[in-house]
Amino acid sequence: MNKNVLITGGSGGIGSATARLFAKNGYNVGIVYHKNEKAAELLRDEILAMAVDCEIFQCDISSREEVERLFGAFHERIGKVDVLINNAGVAQQKLFMDITLWEWNRIFDINVTGVFNMCQCALADMIDAKCGSIVNVSSMWGIAGASCEAHYSATKAAVISLTKSLAKEYGPSNIRVNCVAPGVIDTRMNAHLDQIAMAELKDETVLGRIGTPLEAAEAIYFLASEKASFITGQTLTCDGGFI
Repeated sequence: MNKNVLITGGSGGIGSATARLFAKNGYNVGIVYHKNEKAAELLRDEILAMAVDCEIFQCDISSREEVERLFGAFHERIGKVDVLINNAGVAQQKLFMDITLWEWNRIFDINVTGVFNMCQCALADMIDAKCGSIVNVSSMWGIAGASCEAHYSATKAAVISLTKSLAKEYGPSNIRVNCVAPGVIDTRMNAHLDQIAMAELKDETVLGRIGTPLEAAEAIYFLASEKASFITGQTLTCDGGFI
């Protein structure tokens, strides 16, 4: 019987690459999106052609009510959650003194409270089954911190700490919780950067190039898979040696 994976931010660059990779490995896939319904629909149709089950779910993960509704729909349509990938997130570049309280709260609502909501609901499935795997997507800035991205960096540091705490708390239930910290990846999140900025980022990356969504997805899949069966509470950087 196929295992089931639920992926937030599933219509984006890393999320869609991750969804395809799990599908290729025989998982039934739940794709969670917030606004980009068309991209989610196209990805669902692509994955259904791989002979696995797939469904899309619209959800604002910062809302507990919507997340609980999401899990109810996932249970009805696909089944229990075996693997959860917390990939959804937002970023903003802004001087610290210019960040408004609304902006600070909103980025925490999505990047941290969203992960909290998803983990609590998924763990209900996993605790009953006495197995499961969660992979949270942080950022290299959650480790190193970034100028002009203090609020984003703080949220991603929180995700790393939450990962370690959950790994310790739920390891006795045979549930693994790990984290991937991508560097500069070629996704829409970086589309606002001009050619000069991208060239500078390439120069700062030891491997001398920008990462691909698939490379980040491979790191996520590894940590979620049985190949990482004795790994928990860890943060795997996928940044080409940037930090």
